[in-house]
Amino acid sequence: MASASRASRASAELGTILEAAARGTFPPPDGAITVVPQPGHRDAGVIAFTAHSVVFTDEDPAWVRATLAALDCDPLAAAMNARFHAALADRTGRTTDTIDLLTAATARPGTPDPRLALRELDDPDHPRVARAREHRDDVRVWTSAGGGVLVIGRGVAGRWETAVEVEEDARHRGLGRALASAARHLVPDGDVVWAQQAPGNARAVRAFQAAGYRPVGSEALFVSPRQGALSTR
Repeated sequence: MASASRASRASAELGTILEAAARGTFPPPDGAITVVPQPGHRDAGVIAFTAHSVVFTDEDPAWVRATLAALDCDPLAAAMNARFHAALADRTGRTTDTIDLLTAATARPGTPDPRLALRELDDPDHPRVARAREHRDDVRVWTSAGGGVLVIGRGVAGRWETAVEVEEDARHRGLGRALASAARHLVPDGDVVWAQQAPGNARAVRAFQAAGYRPVGSEALFVSPRQGALSTR
């Protein structure tokens, strides 16, 4: 019971930071590092806002601060430095893949564009879906007319997250943007939906920003070995 209560408090602590940032109230740009507990076993990582970073881990905060201070680099970028990520991975036994652009958009009332002809799947077998289930809870999946997949689930600190997939021969027609926009109609009104894009995936970045998602920061997630193995199936 005590462990569950602690996890709930940790989730609320990180969730409060994320919710505020999504609505335009960011941590102060003071060059500081905020260290908070993981919201659950699955989710550890680093989020960099403007001149302020948040490290969410169950490791000793003193170790985090000492490791960051020992880096010979710009202190404003230390939390996203590859050497810190390697040290955190070694200490926790976790792995990390990429640093993503973290974006967010508020929910919209009404239903998605009917021209998408979204069809929800009960037991999807799409590779993107299998990966989503390793990183999110309460996953729901839709296919669309024209060759698209839309995924929504609860991710870091219980936030709503979405991801889209567009078949190669269906690209350059605005389907990715339409699916990203549809996700804003599929979460409860008044909530926020989040999405991560690899910065080098310019098509995805453009699609989500065209659908109204705004950059909030950058994010690196650290997953357990079991998560990493399953997510690459």
